[in-house]
Amino acid sequence: MNKEKDTKFDFWNDHSLEFLEMAMKRDYQEHVRSCDGYGKKSRDCGDTLEFFVMIKNKCIESISYDLKGCVFSHACANTLIHFVEGKPISDARKITKRDITSFLKTLPSKEDHCAAHAINAFFLALNDYEKKIKFGLKSVH
Repeated sequence: MNKEKDTKFDFWNDHSLEFLEMAMKRDYQEHVRSCDGYGKKSRDCGDTLEFFVMIKNKCIESISYDLKGCVFSHACANTLIHFVEGKPISDARKITKRDITSFLKTLPSKEDHCAAHAINAFFLALNDYEKKIKFGLKSVH
């Protein structure tokens, strides 16, 4: 009998502390009615992620998300927030899927699309903000 094949993955003991913290954290999960930038992205599987950003002096002053999705998507959304909150928009745009997966350490490779999904929804929120500024729908503060 092959002992490695018989060993089952133990979610709580086999994931990194970083992954567990980001997967279970709900501090930033809320639906915001008024924000500077809004982005929503859905996947074929039905997972839907929304980001709400508040911008001040070209920096991400606050960010929240709402999610209909899995624990892996929660982990990726929270990790993205960990990296971008308080940062200038130009720096926030540099976040990559690799940044998220490296930080989480134990995000299964078959779930790394959740990191790309978070980034895509977040970039839509930044694009929305920048479009509002460009067309004078939002004042710069």
